[in-house]
Formats: sequence, C-alpha cells, structure tokens
Amino acid sequence: MANANTIAVKEQAVAEVTEKLKSSSCTIVADYRGLNVAQVTQLRKSLREAGIEFTVLKNTLARRATANAELTDLDEYLTGPTAIAFSKDDVVSPAKILTEFAKKNDKLSVKAGVVEGRVVGYDQIKALADLPSKEGLLSMLLSVLQAPVRNFALAVKAVAEKKEAEGQA
Repeated sequence: MANANTIAVKEQAVAEVTEKLKSSSCTIVADYRGLNVAQVTQLRKSLREAGIEFTVLKNTLARRATANAELTDLDEYLTGPTAIAFSKDDVVSPAKILTEFAKKNDKLSVKAGVVEGRVVGYDQIKALADLPSKEGLLSMLLSVLQAPVRNFALAVKAVAEKKEAEGQA
C-alpha cells in the first residue's frame, strides 16, 4: 500500500503539471535517452536562458496531467524516458532550441508537443522551429506596415521636387 505522503506528493506533481499544460503557450515532449549529464545540463541552461522550464516526468504522472488538462492525444507520445519543456510566452523558442540541440546531439529526439492548446506532431514542431523569432516576425511586420507611409512620403517629395523644378523654369 502506498504511503499517504507519497500519494500527496504525486497528486501535487500532477496538479502542477496540469496547470503548466493549461497555461503554457507551447509544450514540447522529448526523449532524452542516451544524453549524458553534461549534455542535459547544457540543454537545460539554454532553455532556462530563454525562460523555458524543462522537466523530466514519469509517464504515468504525465498521463494523469494530460487527462486533467484534456490533452489525452499527447498520451501516445508519453513512452520511454520523457522530458517536457514548458514555455508560457514564446511558441517558437522551445521548438527552435530543442530541434537545434537534437541536430547536434542525435540522442535527443523531439516527439510532439502542444501549441496553443492543440496537440501537434514532430513535423509541426519542426515547422515552428524554422520560423523566425518573435522579434524577427515583429520586425518584418513593422517594415510591411511602414512601406505605404514611406512610399507616400517619397511620392509627395517627388511631386514637390517636380513643382519646384517647373517653378524655376
């Protein structure tokens, strides 16, 4: 029979993971089998610097949390050693960091994830990783928004120069 303290600790862990699944904008499930301590430490450091929490979970606890968060489609990916990255704000960064790390260390494999409350497979995670960063996307948006104003200013300047040239002639 399980100890009451052990059960309470596990229930607390499930509640925490459930809350993280619900509040995260991006959650990625990865298999870290074969990584040594130095590699895992390096991965955790790069994720932590980006504000991403990376944790290793027992699959039974993770499945209970996915059931509570109504994300049971993720259960099929919860096999073998499982580590989960949670990002509250940025959708692209965890995908980018984990797929880049997986390219350099073939022992890490990205399985699937949850993006904005929807379970997605590896292909969608890879597509996310190929997107520019949030700052890059905002920069592109800003340049697109500035283009009409810039073109209008150039047209007004050209008309003014033409009128000035006609006035001098």
